[in-house]
Amino acid sequence: MTGFTRGWRARAGVAVAVITALTAASAGPAAAVRERRPGAAIEAVMRKPGYEHARWGLLEVDEKGRTVRSKNAGEFFIPGSAAKLFSVSATWRTIGGDHRFTTPVLAVGHRNHTALDGHLVLVGQGDLSLGGRTGPGGTMEYTDIDHTYANDVPGATLTPQNPLAGIDELARQVRHSGITEVKGDVVVDSRLFTSSANLDPAPTPLIVNDNLIDLLTTPTSAGRPAKLDWRPRVAPYQVDSQVRTVAAGGTTDISVTASQDGTHITLTGTIAAGAKPVLRVSPVRNPDAFGRTALIEALGRAGVTVHAHATGPNPTGLLRQDRHGTERVAAYVSPPYAEYAKVILKVSHNLGANLGICLMAVHTGSRNCDDGFRPLAEFVRKAGVDPRQLQLLDGRGGNPVDRIVPTAFPRLLRYWERTPDADRFRKALPILGVDGSLAGSCTRAATCPAHGKVFAKPGTVAGFDAVNNRLAVGGETLAGYFEAGHGRRHTFFIGVNGASAPDIKGLLAIIDDLNHIAALLQQQAAAGGHGPRRGH
Repeated sequence: MTGFTRGWRARAGVAVAVITALTAASAGPAAAVRERRPGAAIEAVMRKPGYEHARWGLLEVDEKGRTVRSKNAGEFFIPGSAAKLFSVSATWRTIGGDHRFTTPVLAVGHRNHTALDGHLVLVGQGDLSLGGRTGPGGTMEYTDIDHTYANDVPGATLTPQNPLAGIDELARQVRHSGITEVKGDVVVDSRLFTSSANLDPAPTPLIVNDNLIDLLTTPTSAGRPAKLDWRPRVAPYQVDSQVRTVAAGGTTDISVTASQDGTHITLTGTIAAGAKPVLRVSPVRNPDAFGRTALIEALGRAGVTVHAHATGPNPTGLLRQDRHGTERVAAYVSPPYAEYAKVILKVSHNLGANLGICLMAVHTGSRNCDDGFRPLAEFVRKAGVDPRQLQLLDGRGGNPVDRIVPTAFPRLLRYWERTPDADRFRKALPILGVDGSLAGSCTRAATCPAHGKVFAKPGTVAGFDAVNNRLAVGGETLAGYFEAGHGRRHTFFIGVNGASAPDIKGLLAIIDDLNHIAALLQQQAAAGGHGPRRGH
């Protein structure tokens, strides 16, 4: 976990929401939950070391909307990525769960047999994956610890799909349209929306591989250079690996640096012989130029010659020219948005959650991403939630102003239960002990009866405390559903603000404490439970 610790120290004193994926890395189960008095067991968790100055929130609501347990449920809490329940829900209900993104390539100019006397325009449409995660049958693939967290969370892995799949498909379609030569240029049209400074990471209309370069280091033998594989390979990006393999059991510590424009990437450090491959990522700083080059290179592979230089800035001036003779010669059609929502919720995909804000703005006819908060507020009201119970300035739950009152979560979750997409939404959430960012806790039903019965979104906001040389956990939350037996489902929120942890392992323990409480609640309800009551 060295690389993750280093990442925290690099952000000394800054609160960040980057580790909801950490639960998937936790080795500790959510503990055997056979206590006869769950209320006492919950209080015991809340009194553990590290929570001396913390404030806990707890709310459980049964299938009839009755409060079963409540603690500080009317106060604001830092939500972390549990806020994605609201941003993803609003996007889903605003643009539609079955909405598909169609990304076209337009031919502008005149054809002379198989030659285009003009240029090609790739029009970004806000497709989060552009084929890079699309699996058989149109599903969106993910791993429990996503590559977007690779520089901060140990154990991040890649999906097997080609990140350039959509770009390659567009190039093949251009060739199939009869074009073998482009005498003009290729330009990316990214005028769909303009992102906001409040949205970090910033969404872009054209996204290839989450706007990241994947860097996978594999050990060789001690004393030898490590093996490097990287993707997607697009000019002018170059990678230099100076990582060496050290003896088995030695230190694995790999750092990534990049030039100002991001095109020259260097890896340094060590990896232990026999260790698992280590994934790191480096950002694509100019997604439009990157996408343009990727398409020109893909066109070459498909048998289409482009006379313009493959690398260089995106020639946006061409977009101001008259589009007389425009013809759509290719289009990539995405899986439905509900598949994207599944990935965003399962792995806590920050870019995808922020992208939803921009997509809602576009749905209203605006190109300003900040206008996406208006349909979010409209959806919140429709879901029966008082919008004053939310304070949000992004879609991922990482802005310092983000706050949510616990009572808002069960209302949102119960709203979904009244829709035709109820099962689809619930199963898009991480499942305790099974997948996504809850995969690492409660892994065996034999020791944790709640295994596979809790569907919830975790959230983490934490930063390095330089005064005490420890982690300050501003917020750790968990909100969702659990099976209460006999076909019943309860909704719940668990949260703690103001906790602390000595290190990353301590932070994992806090995450697991919330999972343990959720498991206690589930077992109590499934065992017959007690009537609605306040407190514990």
